[in-house]
Amino acid sequence: MLTRRSVVALAPALAAAGNPRYKVGVTNNTRGGWETDFWLATRESHEVGYRNVETFFSYLKDSIDKPADVLAKAKAIGVGIITVSNSGPMEMAFNDRAKQATLLEEHTRLALFVRALGGNHLKINLGPRRPTGTTDEDLKVLSDTVEKLGKRTAAEGVRLAIHAHMWSQFENRREVDYVLSHTDPKTVAFVLDTGHITLAGIDPVELTKTLGPRIVEFHLKDTKPNTRGGARSRLDRPDMMTDPPFLPLGSGGVDFVSIKNHLDSIGWQGWLTTELDSSPFRPPKESAAISLRYVRDKMKVNG
Repeated sequence: MLTRRSVVALAPALAAAGNPRYKVGVTNNTRGGWETDFWLATRESHEVGYRNVETFFSYLKDSIDKPADVLAKAKAIGVGIITVSNSGPMEMAFNDRAKQATLLEEHTRLALFVRALGGNHLKINLGPRRPTGTTDEDLKVLSDTVEKLGKRTAAEGVRLAIHAHMWSQFENRREVDYVLSHTDPKTVAFVLDTGHITLAGIDPVELTKTLGPRIVEFHLKDTKPNTRGGARSRLDRPDMMTDPPFLPLGSGGVDFVSIKNHLDSIGWQGWLTTELDSSPFRPPKESAAISLRYVRDKMKVNG
């Protein structure tokens, strides 16, 4: 079982070769070849140039009390671990007060795991969306739960970072504004996913300017050109392998250069993590390489 003492003893320096302002990584669970084997995905991510990877609890659940094993495998490949997001089989009903105690316990344990792997933030999703959507009462409970969780993880040296995700209970501008205005910025941060934000009808450039330092990580994915500036209508969940709404960087739906220019202007520091939910038209390795080239060539980031 992980303890605070064992975590402190184990945690490596996240950026042994320095602490660049922009740190680049990839979330490598892409359907189409990477969805079943985290270590294969990690090796191939490294082969195309990534030096940091992010994953979900479901891929490492059997190793949560063995972070040294994960670190050894990652080091052998040549990568660091950015964070490990929550996922099934964890409790994720953040709107259900009756499940709050279990949720807090499980997520605090995950925060310790992240810390032991060298991470400093815990990125979380807030559970699947109900057909009736997210009510005002849901938002009240969501905010209370993440505020309590943020205080717990902060006590362990890990900043909580909530992730707005299409088809989840935390999806649109109303929900983002409510939860962020009812939680403490010191303990509850934000992961801005350019693809999900765009599909939710929000301009990711504007949201970047609005949230600024509260953002600790970007998930960089592109969308179709006709969604630029925020999709005009809500998209029901599509088949990701036949009509993917998320695309490699440079596809035209997100103005990444404007985002980067603003981050430069405010001196922002943090993670730029490319991500792609599915890659049906080419191997995930090739899509990840396309996105990394874009980050380097167009966004001018080599972290």
